[in-house]
Amino acid sequence: MTVRELATRAKAAARRMAFASGRAKRRALLAAARLLEEEKEAILSANAADLEAARAAGMRGAKFDRLKLDEKTLATLATGLQQLAEAPEVVGEIEAMRTLENGLQVGRMRVPLGLIGFIYESRPGATVEASGLIVKSGNAILLRGGKEAIRSNTALVELLRRALSEAGLPEDAISLVPTTDRAAVLEMLSLSGLIDVMIPRGGDALIRLVTEHARMPVLFHAKGVNHLYFDAGADLEMGVRLTVNGKVQRPGVCNALETLLVHEAEAERFLPAVAEALFAHGVELRGDAAARRVVPGMKPATEEDWAAEYLDLILAVRVEPDMDAALEHIATYGSHHTEVIVTQDYARARRFLAEVDASLVLVNASPRFNDGFQLGLGAEIGISTTKLHAYGPMGVRELTTTKWVALGDGQIRE
Repeated sequence: MTVRELATRAKAAARRMAFASGRAKRRALLAAARLLEEEKEAILSANAADLEAARAAGMRGAKFDRLKLDEKTLATLATGLQQLAEAPEVVGEIEAMRTLENGLQVGRMRVPLGLIGFIYESRPGATVEASGLIVKSGNAILLRGGKEAIRSNTALVELLRRALSEAGLPEDAISLVPTTDRAAVLEMLSLSGLIDVMIPRGGDALIRLVTEHARMPVLFHAKGVNHLYFDAGADLEMGVRLTVNGKVQRPGVCNALETLLVHEAEAERFLPAVAEALFAHGVELRGDAAARRVVPGMKPATEEDWAAEYLDLILAVRVEPDMDAALEHIATYGSHHTEVIVTQDYARARRFLAEVDASLVLVNASPRFNDGFQLGLGAEIGISTTKLHAYGPMGVRELTTTKWVALGDGQIRE
């Protein structure tokens, strides 16, 4: 079956999903959760074959880590589906209903986006997360994963389609492009009359490919160049803890910390303590001249380091004369993903929240919280830094839009 044929069938399924009942969607999600447990041996066997092929091809590090599934991961994915099943329905909500002077009642009804194209790399868990969100939000999805996860994705989509069928919903609401050829991606990106929105999730090369060739709206984030600014008078222990968590817990993800900015009044107090903690975890520090004067063990930072998304145990460090300079640095090098201030000053905290342009801005908390589950959305299909029409983690509500509705009793326009 060609990509166009798959998209045509998925588009027809999207029309049915748009008016599917909440009960049917709940049954499908619970069935999918059950099947993840029942079919875990087959899923893990397929994943093991993917891992073996990836290892033979030389894949290492964060990308290899994202490819791996285990029983704990499958259990977590099943729990996420169960939580989605029990979450309130958003499709069909009418917001801000009001009555005009002529008696016409007008409001905005929340409706699905339609057929979502999802192009992604490495993460077979994203197959389940994205599909669960699609079902809950009344959409359909056409998935195109990377070649490294083709066996895992095929096994997962098969059981997800079974779950839809059990619930009386169209199987084609979840479809997988069976080929990993680049030509399939380009064909997907040309199907503007069928695919309503494209969501890429992967590295810079994939994002560039999609944004350059897509003939439909694209929701994406290019990379996560995320900063933590340690303000004058901030709590030292808190600053160390948040910096280490942001950099070390999972360095290969988009919400990891990549640059540390320190107010010059705190450099002598804060940098030795945070450097010692980071060195203990094997982190390489690359600092400007002011930072290296305090911690000689840092390597010199270059201009490229300020814009780098390392996805590794490397952290750029820079001493700033004041908050204005820190804000300017973030505006220049940030990627609109996640930004943190550590401060005890209420006014500066409020200013940071107001002035920093990012999908999540935090005061005294780790950047690792920029995640749909951590922010209470349940699963997410990705994090958008594009602002239109979503900014930040995209859950069920972000996979819908609104249309105007009006209720009258015979009004005419004079």
